[in-house]
Amino acid sequence: MPTIYIDNKPFDVKTGKNLLEACLSLGLDLPYFCWHPAMGSIGACRQCAVKVFKDEEDTRGRIVMSCMEGVKDGLRVSINDETAKAFRSQVVEWLMTNHPHDCPVCDEGGSCHLQDMTVMTGHNYRRYEFKKRTYTNQYLGPLINHEMNRCIQCYRCVRFYKDYAGGKDLNVFSAHNHVYFGREKDGVLQSPYSGNLAEVCPTGVFTDKTLKEHYTRKWDLTNAPSVCQHCSLGCNVIAGERYGKLRNIVNRYNGEVNGYFLCDKGRFGYEFVNSENRITQPLIRNQTIEATAYDKLIQHAGKLLSGHTLVGIGSPRASLESNYALLELVGKENFYQGIPDDLAYVEQKIVDILESGAIHTPSLKEIEEADAVLILGEDIWNTASVMALAVRQSVMKTAANHTTEQIPLPSWQDLAIKELVQETKGFLANVTVVPSPLDEIAAVSMRAAPDDLARLGFAIAHVLNPSLPEVPDAGEMINTQAAIIGKALQQARHPVIITGTSCWSNALIRASFDIAATLNAGLAFVLQECNSLGLAMMRAPSFEKAAAYAEETTNITAIILENDLYRCIPAIEADTFFSKCKHIIVLDTLHNRTTEKAHVLIPAATFAEADGTFVNNEGRAQRSCQVFMPANKEIRESFKWLSDIRTLQTTAGNGHERNPDDLLLAFENRFPKFAGISKVAPPHNFRIHGARIPREAHRYSGRTAMTANMAVSEPKPLQDDDSSLSYTMEGYRGLPPAPLIPFFWSPGWNSGQSVNKYQQEVGGMLKGGDPGIRLFEKTTTLPAFYQDAPEAFVPRPDKWMLLPQYHLFGSGELSVYTAGIASLSSGPYVSLSKHDAERHHVRNGDMVSVKADNKTYTFPLSIQESLPDGIVLVPAGLRGTDALSWGSWVNISTEIV
Repeated sequence: MPTIYIDNKPFDVKTGKNLLEACLSLGLDLPYFCWHPAMGSIGACRQCAVKVFKDEEDTRGRIVMSCMEGVKDGLRVSINDETAKAFRSQVVEWLMTNHPHDCPVCDEGGSCHLQDMTVMTGHNYRRYEFKKRTYTNQYLGPLINHEMNRCIQCYRCVRFYKDYAGGKDLNVFSAHNHVYFGREKDGVLQSPYSGNLAEVCPTGVFTDKTLKEHYTRKWDLTNAPSVCQHCSLGCNVIAGERYGKLRNIVNRYNGEVNGYFLCDKGRFGYEFVNSENRITQPLIRNQTIEATAYDKLIQHAGKLLSGHTLVGIGSPRASLESNYALLELVGKENFYQGIPDDLAYVEQKIVDILESGAIHTPSLKEIEEADAVLILGEDIWNTASVMALAVRQSVMKTAANHTTEQIPLPSWQDLAIKELVQETKGFLANVTVVPSPLDEIAAVSMRAAPDDLARLGFAIAHVLNPSLPEVPDAGEMINTQAAIIGKALQQARHPVIITGTSCWSNALIRASFDIAATLNAGLAFVLQECNSLGLAMMRAPSFEKAAAYAEETTNITAIILENDLYRCIPAIEADTFFSKCKHIIVLDTLHNRTTEKAHVLIPAATFAEADGTFVNNEGRAQRSCQVFMPANKEIRESFKWLSDIRTLQTTAGNGHERNPDDLLLAFENRFPKFAGISKVAPPHNFRIHGARIPREAHRYSGRTAMTANMAVSEPKPLQDDDSSLSYTMEGYRGLPPAPLIPFFWSPGWNSGQSVNKYQQEVGGMLKGGDPGIRLFEKTTTLPAFYQDAPEAFVPRPDKWMLLPQYHLFGSGELSVYTAGIASLSSGPYVSLSKHDAERHHVRNGDMVSVKADNKTYTFPLSIQESLPDGIVLVPAGLRGTDALSWGSWVNISTEIV
């Protein structure tokens, strides 16, 4: 570990870092713009200047850019040298020459990295008195706002958008001091990671357009740490509220999960919390006045449970606390999942593999560090978008590592490494049913039916481990691809296999396990919802089992928890189940087809209004904290409603309302496999020096004025008994435990760049460790291999296998309540292969009917040239469409309507 001297003080720093990283990791303040910890250094802004001396005798020194200077033992540097300080001040003044100085109306005002760095350099007086250069702003779509006149030419935007995320439609134009960062012409940004521009940009050039719709200064937001609700990856976010409305979502750094970035669905898909479609009042149907009060509803629900047979349907998007509260209410033997049998079987196979301890499931950070990746059957671009971003980094980093082994360059030398690497890529095999943008960086791409993909997987496992059986009648294509992929994986030091549930194929899970177990590689799974793995670990039977039980049982009261069954279950099956239930109680946040069936409808709190624990795809349990209490007191957490109802059951023992800590402790005792989840975050009575952790920044303003229309005095602060966070700006102002960090702020660092003050080292884990507890670890080296490859897929005459097509924008149940995301959503369609379309004489746009589940659905045709023959795709989860029997064989009619 080298020792360097900064202003004559010795510091031990980490090898391989640049001087800027080292200074920031030591807690020293040094201004910068173009450098970013995830993207390295290019030395474009010249803002991080320091003076470096040859030795202790050197008194003159030389000015260098600290982001371009590697650390070495004995290095002597001065941050506070007067010449260096003057240089930095001049650079800021130069960069600000054409800046409009519109801080009072700028969306970034008060949380702007440019403001912070300008103050840090001591530039406080504008001398430029001439006409400023101006640009025309562009329309970039419904999510991102563009204000080009604020640009300081740091190049961060194009470096992230093009180089890091692989986008093609945003670039830099012109040269010198007249560069323009935008698109060739107005239009919607095509990258699903475009929202990160709002955080990457150090000024207000790119800002959150959804926040602009209900703009609030960021210091006036009430914030809390949370977990993204829109897929199984469990990305960490910070949610901000004002006036009882959720106003924005920003990234919450977690070094093992999402790092510095989010996908656009996770960042912008929060508007369902504010939706007009929210359930805000308890309802008892078939009364003169259906709206009711808390006491009447609890008593009525108690009557519906007493003397009735109970069936509880849990939810993969509800917290562990709420699912467990339902299980306690109805009994374990009456607790079911609201998903089809085929999907439940695939998820149980994943849980079996994880619980076996035979493989390691990698975090997103570990996927980034992989040197060979095989994606087997999962369209992660649409089902786990941030994982796709991690895979891209893996491909790029592997190429860089291989190249720099021959010509040594430090990893932070971004531009030099890109010049050296050119078009070289690491190994990625993207083997899926449908094409993906990841194909552009893949060494091997292959399209096939799920069973054929699984056969390829088993063939790869045989190449790696000849003791495993050959795949019968594999054919030349499978054997050739298996040899190529197998060789690349065998040569890798840190390979990763990725698969998931979107093909509804158990064979894909088995084949992926055989490959990973043979290689001792990481095996990452992708599931459908934010708590799918947590619910699967409870091993509740599928919906079909609940429906069969309802067929043979009378006097059933069904309790449906935060679950629109019509999104997962074909309508004919859901209708049949509901017709067998005497009473139906539904707890949910939004009105949907399931809530229409409810005899008792209970308004449940969203993630922003509730505390809860979720288990992500790698088995990492994480806590999401309540951001605000809804003004309507009838909206409560599902677990509180269920606990209250349980108290009225005479046979319920000691059931009573409990906080999340109590529920999780009981949960651990009931399910030992969840051991440790009660320690995911500090308990509700945790205090630092007797003080709570404030949700509000110390600059929070207008507390009295906010309620001046009701009273001129400041209202009593809300009391939160479920967590150690407070609803005030008063409280502990130091560094809170990582799971409870409500926002990133440090003196002189008001923007999100202040995260470096919370990290053990820049780009490393948070101080005290990243949030979350892993529930699975590899414990054995003796796996039990699967050896049952499926038969080859054979198209049937006049029959097609029906498979879902997932879309990042549109397939999410909640995210489509954001207007911008809804506008980017696909409409319904039917996809056939080019050959199948030609055989039936239909073209793109022709109407095609699919006959499934005793209904006929007619949608326009979208031909996918690489889609295998014999398969028909229909978008899954689109608002207003039915769930279908995925994986079944269906008829189609290609008569032009």
